[in-house]
Amino acid sequence: MARVLMQRVTWRLPTLALLESGLIVGGISLAVFVCVGAGAWEAGDQTLIKALLVAGVCQVCLYFADLYDLRIVTDRRELFVRLLQALGAASVILALLYFWFPILVIGRGVFVVASAFLVSLIVGWRLVFDWITRRLGVPERLLLVGTSAAGVTLARELHERQDLGVAIVGFIDADPARVGAPVLNPGVIGTIEDIPAIVRARCVDRVVVNLADSRGKLPMDKLLEMKLEGVQFDPLASVYEEYTGKIAVENLRPSWLIFSPGFRKGRLLQAAKLVIDLSVGTLGLVLAAPLMLLIGLAVKVTSDGPVLYSQRRVGQHGRVFIIHKFRSMRRDAESVATGAVWARPNDERVTRVGRFLRRTRLDELPQLWNVLLCDMSLVGPRPERPEFVRDLAQQIPFYGQRHIVKPGLTGWAQVRYTYGASVEDAMEKLQYDLFYIKNLSIALDVYIIFKTIKTVLLQRGAQ
Repeated sequence: MARVLMQRVTWRLPTLALLESGLIVGGISLAVFVCVGAGAWEAGDQTLIKALLVAGVCQVCLYFADLYDLRIVTDRRELFVRLLQALGAASVILALLYFWFPILVIGRGVFVVASAFLVSLIVGWRLVFDWITRRLGVPERLLLVGTSAAGVTLARELHERQDLGVAIVGFIDADPARVGAPVLNPGVIGTIEDIPAIVRARCVDRVVVNLADSRGKLPMDKLLEMKLEGVQFDPLASVYEEYTGKIAVENLRPSWLIFSPGFRKGRLLQAAKLVIDLSVGTLGLVLAAPLMLLIGLAVKVTSDGPVLYSQRRVGQHGRVFIIHKFRSMRRDAESVATGAVWARPNDERVTRVGRFLRRTRLDELPQLWNVLLCDMSLVGPRPERPEFVRDLAQQIPFYGQRHIVKPGLTGWAQVRYTYGASVEDAMEKLQYDLFYIKNLSIALDVYIIFKTIKTVLLQRGAQ
């Protein structure tokens, strides 16, 4: 989990959230004083608990409005719009709570006044926080060796993510004729021999080397000499993983997988995942039983065919199992002539009820039974059909590695990437799956589950 939140920015997000909590409580307290007067605080703990409840609801709504995505902080217009949306949602939730539990009411008109305070406080705080972090947060300076597609891809992603606090000093090329050539911004600033001087002159923190391009192209003896002189070198695959939350397959070598830390599946971890899977799976089936009954009835009434759709999927170690879902397509969605077909955006085969089920992910509920059968886990790579796996394994290197662990109801790829229905999408999702397998932990699973709840409630990424 150490790298999931990106090491260079982990201090920013907790600081933002913690201090913002204090501001929210302070704004609500000020609103209580204005609307009710100082006498409200004579109730002591009750008023404080009510204020904390309002603050908690506000902060949850801020989270679901993506206001703890640090990229939003820098866009002032987006910040203001999302803040109003979050406070609007908070007012609806609090109104429902107050309707059902009047004892929670903190005072008439308090939330309206508090909203005005909170808009001013949070917007002002976000702007101050952004100003402070831009000046106090020293960016990590990277020097990229080589101008291969993988290096350019990394540079482009880092350039687009200003919130990561990374600066690309430039590129190194073995050909002196390439010096001065533009790549992105900046371009090639030197050759291999220039690395020590560039590191000293431009305060470079790390020199990033693509190991896939190093053999036969780079003078490794010179790089080793520089390493012994104090220059820090890192493989591009590791840096890419650290800052993007995925492992780049196209520039990956088996040696990196072998010697890289991670990819550990201790018995204690596996036992803990199994206990959590069985416990949550059982509880989920019990609680969802009435809803599943209604969904089944809706599917049966609105379209011909069975309620459940069963399909062969590839699980752990390549074992094929039967997955169960509520049927969301027409009965004749796949004919004998077409065979297995990728789902498409606005797929005409999807029924009206099925479209709703897919958007809300309710069609996945029967897979809780697969969790109880130990075919699946709550968190893991998405299980694919054998027909697709056979083709993808031939086209994408390391694709079979995703079957080291059990497939999941949700996963790192599902919450970080939109729905995929092509070889290119499968390649992108594999990179996230490998990251998950490498960094497998209960903490990461919990993080993914919370992200999944947010994704489902906001109906993102489904087709």
